Amino acid sequence: MTFTGFTNEDFDVFTIDGLENRMNALVSHVRPKLEDLGNYFAPTLSSLTGDEMFAHVAKHARRTINPPKDTWVAFANNKRGYKMLPHFQIGLWNTHLFVWFAVIYEAPNKSEFGKILMEHSKQIKESVPNHYLWSVDHTKPDTNIHHELNDQELESMFTRLQSVKKAEILCGINISRDKVVNMNGEELIQTIDETFRKLLPLYQLAQKSSK
Repeated sequence: MTFTGFTNEDFDVFTIDGLENRMNALVSHVRPKLEDLGNYFAPTLSSLTGDEMFAHVAKHARRTINPPKDTWVAFANNKRGYKMLPHFQIGLWNTHLFVWFAVIYEAPNKSEFGKILMEHSKQIKESVPNHYLWSVDHTKPDTNIHHELNDQELESMFTRLQSVKKAEILCGINISRDKVVNMNGEELIQTIDETFRKLLPLYQLAQKSSK
C-alpha cells in the first residue's frame, strides 16, 4: 500500500484558477491517492458487504468551464458506474475530507429506500454515532450533525427521499483539513475503515430496497 495521506498541496488544488490548470493539478496530485484508496478499499468493502465492489475515481469529464470544487473515489457493486446505486465515497473539498454512504438523485430505488429508512428510523437514530453527519445534496458541503436532529427532522429527510425527484441522502463524517494533513496514511485508512463499518447497516438497508 503506497498511500501516505493527504497534504496541504492536495487541498490547495481547489484554489487553482481555471478548469485546465485545476484539472492538471488534480490529476497529478490527488487522483493517484484516490486510486490507491480505491484499490485498498474495494476488496475491504467487498468483504464487508458480500457484494463485489468496484472503485470509481471521479474524472469530471463533463466539465467544460467550471473547475471542480471537490473530488472523490466512489465504491459500488457495478463495474460500469455508481451514481444509480447505493455507494460509499471518500473525497476532498478545499476545507475537509469526507467519508460517505450515499444514495443520490440518479438512484431509481430512492423512494423505496426512503420507506425502509422510515421503517427503521428509531434503529437509525440510536445506532448512527452522535458526531456523524447527514447531507441532502452531494454537490454542497452543508451538513447536519446527527445528535442535533430530532426524530421529526431525521424522518423529514427520509420522507423527502420518497417524494422529491432530486432528493438525496448521505451519511458519514467530515475530517477537517488541518487534522487530515497531520494524519499519516495508516491513521487515515484506519479511520475510513471504521467509518465504513459503522455505515454498513445503511448499505444493507439500501440493498433491501433494490430487491
